[in-house]
Amino acid sequence: MKQPVSAYAAAGVDIDVKMNALRRARRRIEATFTPGVVGRLGSFGGLFRSPGGGHLLVSSTDGVGTKLKVAVMTGRHDTVGRDIVNHCVNDILVQGAEPLFFLDYIGAAKLDSRVLAAVLYGLCRACRENGCALIGGETAEMPGLYPPGEYDLVGTIVGAVKRNEVITGSEIRAGDVLIGLPSSGLHTNGYSLARRVFFEQAGLRPSDRVPGLRVTVADALLAVHRSYLRPVRALRRKVRVRGLAHITGGGFPDNVPRVLPEGLAAIIDRAAWRVPPLFQFLQKAGGVDREEMYRVFNMGIGMVVMVRAADTAVTLRTLRAAGEKPVVIGRIERGGDGVRLLN
Repeated sequence: MKQPVSAYAAAGVDIDVKMNALRRARRRIEATFTPGVVGRLGSFGGLFRSPGGGHLLVSSTDGVGTKLKVAVMTGRHDTVGRDIVNHCVNDILVQGAEPLFFLDYIGAAKLDSRVLAAVLYGLCRACRENGCALIGGETAEMPGLYPPGEYDLVGTIVGAVKRNEVITGSEIRAGDVLIGLPSSGLHTNGYSLARRVFFEQAGLRPSDRVPGLRVTVADALLAVHRSYLRPVRALRRKVRVRGLAHITGGGFPDNVPRVLPEGLAAIIDRAAWRVPPLFQFLQKAGGVDREEMYRVFNMGIGMVVMVRAADTAVTLRTLRAAGEKPVVIGRIERGGDGVRLLN
């Protein structure tokens, strides 16, 4: 007998689509579970063992932003889940925290089971890569709130750090060296401007090649926001890191000062590294002021590490051994505050 059409489904919300997608993803999600997970998937709240009284819990929430519009334009949804996990991992990493568990929120006017499966694939992959358990989340269908065919993706992460190993930036002092770690592209910031430049001002399509690059616009814009957990973890075994800054929205001027003590300034030499062609194209094609570029985008540096000058050589050596291409980009000086960009 043919099943009657649900009134809720007729109104735009099909519960069965969501539940079936989650059931299919259950095994993949449970593969992310680490020894700290308590209970099974599907409870109202995720449970995780406290790492003990000598630790502090560190949490952060963020979203993928309008990078999702590029995913919708291209029909490629398997990278944005990795973006949000890695972004959140980096945000708590700057305080020295190791990730424990992650929760996601996916909201749409109507959930597409194939899109949901692809997003969950990315979430699970990044959680496994970062040793982080995906213990819960929310999938919501809200017709009339989200534009048809689009969705929102938000994540919350909780990590832990030993009390005596928290990185606060309070140990930063004049003479310290700033070392930059390369980004993998735009990461998850500046997409409203980037989309305007690529699709409106330059008139390019996702399948077109980016001028000066061997990749398509889609490949460049959907490059995964990378995680810095492994190289920073390796470095902390060798060197006392005094400060870390994740270069996200606000670029260098807004993110580096977040960890600087009063009376100290970060002097960054823009000639120390070659700005990737992607950012050069955005600046030229969009007619974007150079200073604004450094305020909106990471310009090729996704994480800044601050160490004592005497530790520079071992820091560079350790990061290279971890597969990084670190570059000395500046120093800390007394007087004033914030960031001064040279050259």
